[in-house]
Amino acid sequence: MARNSEKAMTALARWRIMQLKEQGKISTERRPILASMETDLKKAEKWRIQVIREIARKVAQIQNAGLGEFKIRDLNDEINKLLREKRHWEDRIVELGGRDWRKFGPKMIEREGIEAPGNRGYKYFGAARDLPGVRDLFEQEPPPPPKKTRGELMKHLNALYFGYMDDEDGRLIPAEVEAERELVREKVAQWRSSKEAVMRGDAETMEEEEEDDEDDDIYRIEVQEKVQPPRVVENVPSQKDIEKALLEHKKRQLLAKYVSEDLLGEEAESKELLGK
Repeated sequence: MARNSEKAMTALARWRIMQLKEQGKISTERRPILASMETDLKKAEKWRIQVIREIARKVAQIQNAGLGEFKIRDLNDEINKLLREKRHWEDRIVELGGRDWRKFGPKMIEREGIEAPGNRGYKYFGAARDLPGVRDLFEQEPPPPPKKTRGELMKHLNALYFGYMDDEDGRLIPAEVEAERELVREKVAQWRSSKEAVMRGDAETMEEEEEDDEDDDIYRIEVQEKVQPPRVVENVPSQKDIEKALLEHKKRQLLAKYVSEDLLGEEAESKELLGK
């Protein structure tokens, strides 16, 4: 039994198609490549419907997971391409004064696809969502919950949080009063015992207590000042004496560097003769 494609290629079928074209019953007009090339509103509506039918047919085909990975990827790319073309035709219809199908038209076909995170505009349909690598995009961890602002945290703070309502049960205040009385009694007893010890003249007890207090004082720092006798310096040279000595030393260095020993000897003899 012959297939449909083989039947369409027979001479009778081709002759019948040519006859229908001559009679005008079959349109041979093709859809323009660019939507901006169409100037007729009715034809633009026609091309839009044609594109929608092609999308619906390919969406039905891509549901079959047994087509193979490469065939499914090609179908998914073709569907996204037709969706872009459909949007171009909708924009062209609006430019020609027609209805805005983006606002009022059905969107069931577009809802079949799902956009992957970080890949805006490209959708995956049917079995394409289960392809290797695509499934991982949809199984990403959800983003962490947003942190609460300071204003949101302050909404739940009341007097109970700050401890202003701790004495509502009536047990805290009596406990505090009793603890205060006990502390006062202890302090009064200590004061009376110390006063009686002073009155008896128990000096030894007081000294021992003071020594114990001094030993227990870990923050006390003992500082011993060392008194040194003043140093007496005799025969301190004055500024003039120092300058004179430096000048003599510099003079001797220059003479030793530039004058011979014979001249130095003659100069010393002349000074002796002159009495200098």
